[in-house]
Amino acid sequence: MSQTFMRSCFSSSFLRLQREKGFLTPLQPRKRNAKILNGDSEFPFRVVCCEKKLDFTQKMSSSGDKSRTHRNTLLQTFDASDGEVVLQPEETWQSIFWRKWDAFCTFGRPYSVICTIIGISSVSLLPLASVADLSPAYFVGLLQALVPFVCANIYTSGINQLVDVEIDKINKPYLPLVSGEFSMGEGNAIVSALAFMCLATGIMFQSAPLFIGVLIYFLIGTAYSVEHPLLRWKTKPHMAAFSMAGLMGLTIQPAVFFHIQNALGKPMVFSRSVGFATFFFTIYAAVLGPIKDIPDVEGDRAHGNLTFSVRYGQEKVFNFCLNILMIAYGAAVVIGASSPFLLCKIVSVIGHTTLASLLMLRAKSTKVDDPESTQSFYMFLFKLLYAEYVLIHFMR
Repeated sequence: MSQTFMRSCFSSSFLRLQREKGFLTPLQPRKRNAKILNGDSEFPFRVVCCEKKLDFTQKMSSSGDKSRTHRNTLLQTFDASDGEVVLQPEETWQSIFWRKWDAFCTFGRPYSVICTIIGISSVSLLPLASVADLSPAYFVGLLQALVPFVCANIYTSGINQLVDVEIDKINKPYLPLVSGEFSMGEGNAIVSALAFMCLATGIMFQSAPLFIGVLIYFLIGTAYSVEHPLLRWKTKPHMAAFSMAGLMGLTIQPAVFFHIQNALGKPMVFSRSVGFATFFFTIYAAVLGPIKDIPDVEGDRAHGNLTFSVRYGQEKVFNFCLNILMIAYGAAVVIGASSPFLLCKIVSVIGHTTLASLLMLRAKSTKVDDPESTQSFYMFLFKLLYAEYVLIHFMR
């Protein structure tokens, strides 16, 4: 008998499973409810997956899945003669809500949403000249920037998962559409609602820089994933890199900067700080795209998705991207050293040198042919990205 942790949706029909006995399913369902009898107590379970006959004589044990907040999930998997049966506790509406919420968080890629929120919040501070600028108009402008861009960010992640279900079965089986947490109908509904919200709020807030930025973000995110002879840029390595650069560098930085200036009633002037931020994050994001594909080589190759890693090999792509990042950090040190302000000069030079050193140390411990190791390295790059959003305020 083995144990596993899975989740599934409700269904009808009931079976009764008794300790150290077996049962024969009257049909061959994929999802049924069941009860396990433990002495005088009964515990409701659901049969998530069942093929023909189940027969076991070993004692049952239980495990709690505490990897998610708000709930514990108790599951058993028993080997059957012609398949596998998975038993899961019957859920209340509260547990269903939190399970769906957890699935939505996974669907939206939390690290990407956090990066967007941090980035917008940081860039929105660049136009401020004094503490007096922290007015209600500023905070309204910040909220107006966060809502459409966060919706657009989750939309971009969601539409990519909708069209990549078969690839994700190999590369990312934990994603909601693959694991069954969300049906394709639910996924389509969420993505459609987010597309409407990002465009509608972009129009509603009546800010030209914000709407243009959100619209470009939406179009690039759509072109990156959607199946069309001229689109699906993720299958074209150079366009995939451009897409990442456009999403994280060329759109958010100038759009939010000019939007906040507009909200504060200031003239739209392009500053040294936002210029550096746009340059650095564009280069950084262009490198994130190829690195993101390194752990996904198996699924991409199986479905004919000729990423840089599939074409040239994981190690070559990894080393090339690492060199580009080091050049970007080197440029940041030079630009920071040219600042006329002593404090900005010291902080930017020491800060970027430290981040570059951490990057090299982490790269040396990364196993390029290990998907978990390269995925961990990819997530580490986002932590460096968060730190960069602090350093851009010293690039004056």
